[in-house]
Amino acid sequence: MSKENVINSTKMNTDECELVITRTFDAPRELVFKVWTDPEHLKHWWGPKGFTIDVTKFDLRPDGVFHYCMQSTNGHEMWGKFVYREIIAPEKIVFINSFSDEEGNTIRAPFSPIWPLEVLNTLTFSENEGKTTITLRGGPINASETERKRFVEEFESMKQGFGETFDQLDDYLNRV
Repeated sequence: MSKENVINSTKMNTDECELVITRTFDAPRELVFKVWTDPEHLKHWWGPKGFTIDVTKFDLRPDGVFHYCMQSTNGHEMWGKFVYREIIAPEKIVFINSFSDEEGNTIRAPFSPIWPLEVLNTLTFSENEGKTTITLRGGPINASETERKRFVEEFESMKQGFGETFDQLDDYLNRV
């Protein structure tokens, strides 16, 4: 297991930017894929450290939705959703991630009026000698230049956030 996230960015073209994070887990690919695709597992590790997750909807299929509420220890709630585009078990998950309201409508991020409304993410899962490497590639879609710039400016923050989430995933994989 590697606790170090590998991160880089590349200009895909003049309209897009991409965040890439890679992490290796000491667990077989089928298990790692399962904990990404089963709400009973997701609620135990997804999200920022110190938050609990309430899964309100989970429909794992193209155009299906994972709608959830994250709650901090002081009661602050933040809603989010994935809209799945592609699922190839146990190799790949493609989804659009956004902030949402309680009803599942896409809304602006509570921390920034210029954060992109939608981020397209592609997760790939590869296995080597019983260890699974996840590569997350993500970038804003249907975004203004200002929103794309904001996304790039937050790479370090996203690296930290995904690092904590992946730490929680690693801990969870060691318990299941």
